[in-house]
Amino acid sequence: MRRQKRPLVIAAVAVAVVAGLGGGWEYLRRSAQAIDPDDVAQVALGADIYAAQCARCHGAHLQGEPDWQRRKPNGELPAPPHDASGHSWHHPNEYLFAVTKHGMARFAPPDYKSAMPSYVGILTDAEIRAVIAFIQSNWPPEIRARQAAISAR
Repeated sequence: MRRQKRPLVIAAVAVAVVAGLGGGWEYLRRSAQAIDPDDVAQVALGADIYAAQCARCHGAHLQGEPDWQRRKPNGELPAPPHDASGHSWHHPNEYLFAVTKHGMARFAPPDYKSAMPSYVGILTDAEIRAVIAFIQSNWPPEIRARQAAISAR
């Protein structure tokens, strides 16, 4: 009898794990969907937070650090630009949200060096969405459309 219950327990655990992972992905997807670069209030909040938390590395005008694609002597890549010249718009909203919230270390290979911190406990999810909305509000319409299509996939 004990052996008969074992497959049922394993199956129940597997279902719980899959449901949990799906729920976590759904949470990130919904969190990222609330990013609206046309929402004046969200963009204004994001501009203030960006100035206080992000501009020191990514630049007051979203320009990033000089030579952002060339590693520094310590092995870190400089902060990339978030304007249309950078690569932020190549990523879906879920990724932008997750990297901003959790930092690069969670998503990069173990030997990758980045100064991008986690903002867990520093910014709320709404504040992170506002910063991303602010960044996106500065992109030209064609870049916004391309990034929206990437996010929709």
